Amino acid sequence: MKTDIEGEVLKLIEKRRNEVIEFLGKLVSFPTVTGDESEIQKFIARQLESMGLAVDIWEPEHEELKKHPAYVPVERGYVNRPNVVGIYKGTGNGKSLILNGHVDVIPPGPLDAWVHQPWAGDIEGNRLYGRGASDMKSGLAAMTMALDCLIRLNVRLKGDVILEYTVDEEQSGNGTLACVMRGYQADAGICCETSSLHVQPACIGRIWFEISVRGKPAGIQRRWEGVNAIEKGYAVVGAVSSLENIRINALKHPLYPDNRSTLPCMVGMFQSGTFASAFPDTCLLKGSIATLPGEDTNEVKRSFVEHILAFSQTDPWLKHSPPEVRFVGYCGDPAEISPEHPIVKAVSEKFTVVTGEKPQITGRQGAADTRYLIKYGNTPTVIFGPGLTEQMHATNEWVDINYLIDATKILSLTIMDWCGYE
Repeated sequence: MKTDIEGEVLKLIEKRRNEVIEFLGKLVSFPTVTGDESEIQKFIARQLESMGLAVDIWEPEHEELKKHPAYVPVERGYVNRPNVVGIYKGTGNGKSLILNGHVDVIPPGPLDAWVHQPWAGDIEGNRLYGRGASDMKSGLAAMTMALDCLIRLNVRLKGDVILEYTVDEEQSGNGTLACVMRGYQADAGICCETSSLHVQPACIGRIWFEISVRGKPAGIQRRWEGVNAIEKGYAVVGAVSSLENIRINALKHPLYPDNRSTLPCMVGMFQSGTFASAFPDTCLLKGSIATLPGEDTNEVKRSFVEHILAFSQTDPWLKHSPPEVRFVGYCGDPAEISPEHPIVKAVSEKFTVVTGEKPQITGRQGAADTRYLIKYGNTPTVIFGPGLTEQMHATNEWVDINYLIDATKILSLTIMDWCGYE
């Protein structure tokens, strides 16, 4: 049941529907492939200043980040790659809330594969197209416009609201880690990542790995005297696949009923050989393994290595020349809060107020920066956003405009409910 002031908020958002859509289109127009976040951050900072927020802009200190146990190694630092945080100070005696999101996106890939160009923000029917439309600039637009509409209506919130716009999520998550290290925390948080409007108290983790396989060198004319690294690499790929089957059948979590889609463990890159008519004696495999909330990342790594070495004992060559496993690049822990946590209930209740339906409570089938907020930032955080999970990193990526507007409404009402207002 809506209160009178909630009804006014919903009317205003509907009235400003085109402004919300245009704001998302502007965000999509910035080609913010990881590393090129500067221009969009200037734009966002100006938007937050126009809303009357205190704005904190800083470049994460790479050397300081390296000292944190959750730091993910990256080659490029953060010069000219600022985080932006907007702070709304409440009148007091209310609960504080963080709304978190990232501004970077993955590369668009071949442009001729796009029907709508990736930075155009084209609209066709109820869809707005572009790289980042779902992941996750629609979430950024919704959380920004949700607070903006409350300010426009002069709703005086009691609790503080912190809007976080972070860099480098796609390759590390170090942007959100930098926010935690800067001292930002709240009584609860909402990460506006892709969730297809599901309310998600949990996210999986992801571990990238590399496996080096060595064969025995030989000349191509006497190739039978060598050991072909490509053939041995294929065998190791099969071992990785068998581990996926083991984990799918062995692990359980109430928010993840479909382990097949939740727990990929696979090789995504296979590199071998140096010349078309030379015998291949080395092979490099690259892939990733997903982890469920409750699993320990280091233990999963250890089990992965043990599985590969145990398989090697069954192969006459690999038994004496075992593959070398390394964990290189992205590594994100799984994270969760209780589905009964008050912030989960608050978002769920306002979802029903806006849509008339009960939300789907699920676990996110992707890693998320909530791991930093929950584990290190003392901020219990739920995932909720308009972006479609299945559109993450997709060619011709799009978001449903109706989801964008609904999310803006739901976030506005949730802010009011959580922070309180006068």
